[in-house]
Amino acid sequence: MFKKLTCFNLLCLLSAFSFAQQSTLVKVDLSAFDKKSAATATVNGNALEVSWPTGDNVKGRIILDLQTGTPLIKTLQVGKAGSFKDIAGSLDPSFILTIGKRDLVSQNGWNIFFDRTAYLPYTSHNVKLNKRDIKISTKGSQTCISVSEATAATFSGPIEITLYNGSPLLNMAAVLVTQTDSLAIIYDAGLVSKTSPWEKIYWSDTENFMQSVKADPDPARELAVKYRAIIGENRQGSLAVFAPPHQYFYPLDNCYNLKFTWYGTNYREMMPGYGIGIRHDLLGDRRWVPWFNAPPGTKQRLNFFCLVSDQKEGKVLAMVKQFTHEDKYLPLEGYYTMCSHFHTEHVDDVLTFKPLPEIPGFVKAFRNTGVNIVHLGEFHGPGSPRGPEIKRFSEQKTLFEECRRLSNGNFLLLPGEEPNNFFGGHWMNFFPKPVYWVMARTAGQPFVEDDPKYGKVYRVGDKEDMLKLLEAEKGLAWTAHARTKGSTGFPDKYKEEPFFKSDRFLGAAWKYIPADLSQPRLGKRVFDLMDDMANWGEKKYVIAEADLFKIEPDYELYGHLNVNYLQLDQIPEFKDGWTPILDAISTGRFFSTTGEVLLPVFNVNGKGAGETLQLEANGKAIVTLDISWTFPLNFAEIISGDGKQVYRESVNLTNTQAFGKQTFRVPVNLQNRKWVRVEVWDVAANGAFTQTVWLN
Repeated sequence: MFKKLTCFNLLCLLSAFSFAQQSTLVKVDLSAFDKKSAATATVNGNALEVSWPTGDNVKGRIILDLQTGTPLIKTLQVGKAGSFKDIAGSLDPSFILTIGKRDLVSQNGWNIFFDRTAYLPYTSHNVKLNKRDIKISTKGSQTCISVSEATAATFSGPIEITLYNGSPLLNMAAVLVTQTDSLAIIYDAGLVSKTSPWEKIYWSDTENFMQSVKADPDPARELAVKYRAIIGENRQGSLAVFAPPHQYFYPLDNCYNLKFTWYGTNYREMMPGYGIGIRHDLLGDRRWVPWFNAPPGTKQRLNFFCLVSDQKEGKVLAMVKQFTHEDKYLPLEGYYTMCSHFHTEHVDDVLTFKPLPEIPGFVKAFRNTGVNIVHLGEFHGPGSPRGPEIKRFSEQKTLFEECRRLSNGNFLLLPGEEPNNFFGGHWMNFFPKPVYWVMARTAGQPFVEDDPKYGKVYRVGDKEDMLKLLEAEKGLAWTAHARTKGSTGFPDKYKEEPFFKSDRFLGAAWKYIPADLSQPRLGKRVFDLMDDMANWGEKKYVIAEADLFKIEPDYELYGHLNVNYLQLDQIPEFKDGWTPILDAISTGRFFSTTGEVLLPVFNVNGKGAGETLQLEANGKAIVTLDISWTFPLNFAEIISGDGKQVYRESVNLTNTQAFGKQTFRVPVNLQNRKWVRVEVWDVAANGAFTQTVWLN
């Protein structure tokens, strides 16, 4: 009986083991996968194999393990059919989600910038994946692999792996939703293995020199790098991990390089195993640290990109750099690049005799980035904007002299301020030449007079004086960081004021505030305002701004930067004044971009931004766009309004592949509309937007 029972028990155990094996295989749903796609997806035993064309008859292949309790990615490969090379294996996309509290009460709700999330209680959580089912879908030239279910505290959702035809590019994302209100988040992420799949780690240091170390099982190390990328290499090739170039950087006052990558074992003592990845410093720049918004019910994409290659010795970095034009703004015929709103306080450095190089670091940083025109915001802290006059005019003289000295070649450094006086909220000013003025006028003092040393000087005592000065000197003003920070409630509160209705008041400035990883675009706050201003009936424009303080060449400037491409025949010399620049801005002859998407041509029935189009009675029109891009595009949106409502027409661009250039002609019906503009966004939430065409 003992032997019979033993055999019976053995049979039961074998049967249970067999059933357990079968029950631990993850279900795969291929119903949304287009079999006619250039990608392929097949289930072979306990593995899901997905391949996609990466260009030049080369394919990438990712093999996922369908068994529970095992690493998600069996191997990442590149090569041709029958001769794939293993670039890395036994990997898990790993994420640490840090959750803090958002202040929605004291200021302006989800648009808050002055928050201190890092200084309040917060918790950090591993995003845990319980492989349950996998769905594969085709979106144009993209293949999305969705693996359920991942959880972290009250957040849950799938891990998504997106493959892009035509490029060895992948995106790894934890797409998580919470129903808890008032949360702010940041995340660290990477690829982790129980044993290192790499022999060497490569990166570019902040001075643009390639560095490498052996992939020894040492404790994880944080690195300050250029191009936001870290590379793992084995004998058959390399894998680069890098952050979305702009979306990953929530707004800070300073664009310090805060060691945004990591490599090694047991990162933060929360990721067992060896990995490479991207990271955030929990305390940011030690000033205001707003992190990312995570409103309830929104799909927060904690994501990073990967490039697989059979190249070695860090050469894959050259491919990564192409996605941001090597962190430079490309020259375009007929355009010059301009960025605005920088509190470098260079004048204070000069007047306090700080040791300074002949060419200051911030000038080198801008010139290295391909910026032609920099509009400053001096005297934001130091300085004497309200006098006494002897100090104020001396400070302005130093500003003008330094701007003249540092402007040469194809680079202009132009004076400007954020006066934050008279109008309400915060605002920028910009004159077409050096102008001496002080923000104070007492009873009996003249508004303008000739000074024997400085020439014409102005005294401004109220908003009427300020408008008179802008009109007299043909200057411009606009709302800085509208509807947030020190401009909470503005320009809405003064939209009926004469100064706002004046053609000397441009409109507002755009920056990625607040940060929200559920949005497929950056800076929705200002786009909403842009549409509101157009519906108010005023011809206003929106200029991109950076709003940064100290800048040096080794900072992460590009990630925090945006620029305006101004339509100019040539760049003026400082000594001649820069009226053509203000003319281009005030008439809307520019587009704004993070840099990866460019819009050299935009018109509606032949009328460009800032112009007025007489529509036919039927409202039919053709929107023409020349677009060039690096990351695959996601969508374009044609936005219009009738003075009351805003209308949006989305153009799906997921059929595009990386590194393209194309002319799009989109028929639209603009009947009864008063204005129209366009935005274009890519899969990394990089984008560009036009100014408005006005409609009659």
